[in-house]
Amino acid sequence: MKPRISMIALAVDSLSTSQQFYEDGLGLPRADSPPGVVFFDLNGTWLGLSERKNLAQDSGVSASGNGYRGFNLAHNVASEEEVDQIVETAVSVGATLVKAPTKADWGGYHAYFSDPDGHLWEIAYNPFVWIGPKDDDS
Repeated sequence: MKPRISMIALAVDSLSTSQQFYEDGLGLPRADSPPGVVFFDLNGTWLGLSERKNLAQDSGVSASGNGYRGFNLAHNVASEEEVDQIVETAVSVGATLVKAPTKADWGGYHAYFSDPDGHLWEIAYNPFVWIGPKDDDS
């Protein structure tokens, strides 16, 4: 049996703009992708970008919609400095700052931005537990 991979699919207005944002701006590793979609390998989960109209048609729902969509994506990093750096880079390539980097009420450090299509991202440093793959030394 092949291993199962989870994928987060984001609907985007411009595939080329979003590809550049995630690949060049945030440095996500691009995976082989068929025409009309862009995949990024996120250590066991994949991020897939597709044109909004195509995902809407495929799922049978309207392509319009805005505001808080009931979820956000989170990216956990190893330090407060890394939060600051990623947010600065994201904003420089087209993200909109939603919440500047700050101490979180739960004891960590985090910030929020929205990508060029309005998808909300939290960038967080959690000093209490590492959320991610183990180092080779672990």
